This record gives sequence, structure tokens and C-alpha cells, in this order.
Amino acid sequence: MKIRVLLFASLAQDVGRGELELNLSDNATVSDALAALSQDYPPISRYRSRLATAVNLDYVGPEHHLCDGDELAVIPPVSGG
Repeated sequence: MKIRVLLFASLAQDVGRGELELNLSDNATVSDALAALSQDYPPISRYRSRLATAVNLDYVGPEHHLCDGDELAVIPPVSGG
């Protein structure tokens, strides 16, 4: 299956783009997608345990199953005042 990945803030800067396409096996989870992204884009692995994720605009956890055509948003931790 193919999903669209949106990267935000420092992740987009570190990877050099804010949008990616990712091919995954059927029944893949958000955790599987993050593992694949971390392998292809090492800067993502720095944040992996602290990332927020959303699928099709709804926040989800790592065990959420993805479907072909889903949009996965990957949001790094942010701080500010």
C-alpha cells in the first residue's frame, strides 16, 4: 500500500522536505511506518519515542493500522512560551 507522510517543524527541516510517499506492506501500522521512515531518514529516529502521529486528521497511537491512501502526519515535540 502507499501512504502520504507529512512532516512538520524540525522534522521537515532535518529531512529537507515536508511531504513524502511511503510504500508499506498490507496491514502495516503507524509503528511500521515510523520504522521505515527512521531507516530511510535517520533524523526521524532521534524523535521516534516522542512523536505525535495523526492519520487522516485524527490523532492515533503506534498500533493504528494504516490503509492504502492514508495521510500520516508526523509531529515532533515542540516547546515554547
